[in-house]
Amino acid sequence: MLKIKFIAAIIFAIIFANSAAAQENMPGLETNWYWLSSNKKYSKFLAPETVVVIKRARTEDGRDVPTEIEAWTKTTYNVEGASETIKNYNIAAILPDPRKLSYSLALLKINPQNRTLQYLREDFYDGADRVIWSKGEARVKEINSQSFDEDFYAAIVDEVFNMGELDRKKAKDRWIELWTFTNTKTRDTTTATADTTTMRMRGANLIFWQWQETKNSKGQVTEIQLTKKTVNLAQGTERIAAGNVWSLSTKRWSEFNDESGGIYRMIKNDEPDYKGLIRLRAFVKGYPNWVNRYAIS
Repeated sequence: MLKIKFIAAIIFAIIFANSAAAQENMPGLETNWYWLSSNKKYSKFLAPETVVVIKRARTEDGRDVPTEIEAWTKTTYNVEGASETIKNYNIAAILPDPRKLSYSLALLKINPQNRTLQYLREDFYDGADRVIWSKGEARVKEINSQSFDEDFYAAIVDEVFNMGELDRKKAKDRWIELWTFTNTKTRDTTTATADTTTMRMRGANLIFWQWQETKNSKGQVTEIQLTKKTVNLAQGTERIAAGNVWSLSTKRWSEFNDESGGIYRMIKNDEPDYKGLIRLRAFVKGYPNWVNRYAIS
């Protein structure tokens, strides 16, 4: 019993020391920020020297695979981006003038196996480098193509694994078409594509995000489904784990309602999804290193 307690104490000390190292690595004014991306509202940066592996898992073949990574990021704002941020955080009472919000620094925690990101701390600064508002730990969220933090996630993971996460995110063939189906009665055409950046194997299951778009005979988009799928490639079954849907009638996104209740269903060979199953099997066979890049089992 004493031996077990001693080992547990050592493990806790290592985790605490690594986490403390990330906190002590908090960037200062002299930090060299690496530019990631910009648009008309935001610019995003990473401080590579702050990237720290907090936890690892030992695989059956003896490899130590990082399972928890921390790093500091920076986001700069123009007035439009600052206004949007203030609205999203509901802090207009604290920051009534968006022109005073210059940039923010954030400590992020990454889990590559589940493709998740969590903000552990955020500090918002004015143009004189003074903190004007801070926020603590936020919820854990999974990163997909619609995530504001996708650039941060990809850059941080690349610093540790160097598997080309950023390159795949920007690749022309990032999305692969799974199937296209035209309804002969309504003339609506539905196309499903898979996001290869999100693909990872867990046992016999391939996990990925799918974009499914339906257009009417005039070429107008009537519905979009963005869903997280788990496909058992060996058994030919699939289930939808999460997702959102947009419709022309409501012109807004809502949570996807999976009629099967999230259970696996058989993919029949006379339905469009069967073509997708064949395509997914071929992709996994052709790119085993990519789909298993962060696997621990």
